[in-house]
Amino acid sequence: MSNAASTGTALVTGASRGLGAVIARRLAAEGHAVALNYRTDGAAAREVVADIRAAGGTAEAFAADVTDEAAVTALVADVTDRLGPVTTLVVNATGPQPQLDPKEVTWDDHLAQLTFFVKSPTLLMRATLPAMRERGGGRIIQIGSDVLERALPEMAAYVAAKAAQHALTECWARALGPYGITVNTVAPGWIPVERHAGASPASLAAYAAAVPMGRMGRPEDIAAAVCFLASPEASFVTGERVRINGGHTLGPGWTDGVDRP
Repeated sequence: MSNAASTGTALVTGASRGLGAVIARRLAAEGHAVALNYRTDGAAAREVVADIRAAGGTAEAFAADVTDEAAVTALVADVTDRLGPVTTLVVNATGPQPQLDPKEVTWDDHLAQLTFFVKSPTLLMRATLPAMRERGGGRIIQIGSDVLERALPEMAAYVAAKAAQHALTECWARALGPYGITVNTVAPGWIPVERHAGASPASLAAYAAAVPMGRMGRPEDIAAAVCFLASPEASFVTGERVRINGGHTLGPGWTDGVDRP
């Protein structure tokens, strides 16, 4: 079986803005035909597609709710018809991340996070797996978070779901390795994107001061890690969780009362 996954079709969920948009642009620059999934912001997704095409790449935008089984099945079929079978799956879509006192968190709060980080990845893996198996290889890359190490009490439901998401990565890595499919998690620290537009300069400065590298992360840092894991050079890397946070969670100093994202 071949482990190659250098080019082909990459499906990036939640790709109309933020990390997803930057990941999509980088994958296209690396030679992938990119399927940009979005749920509501079609205009933003089409703008990313236009940018990719202007740079000489191949991309299409696809609207779908990736938490809905029928929608995911239709999405993967549509991508396959228009761009070819999915060879690289980037599970990036996310939803609201409310900060709640753990004493007030309900089961519904947990379900809302599990829907994005357990149900959606499961639906996407199942829909893309047959073509990867037939091809003899593929890449599944989940976008996680370094909140597991930070254990932020006010984000307990989110932290629990992200832990479960990486547990899927490890289980799938064992199950899918014989088919030449690698499965990994990229776990960013706080990477300011559009949804963090309201973050105060003081919060950004305080967070950066606690990062050994002395700066905030950039979306391009995450895209570079994703592209490596999608490349032939990463054909023997599977079941891993790669933290991209400048060393922020290395030890004492990160539980410092900083105003968190």
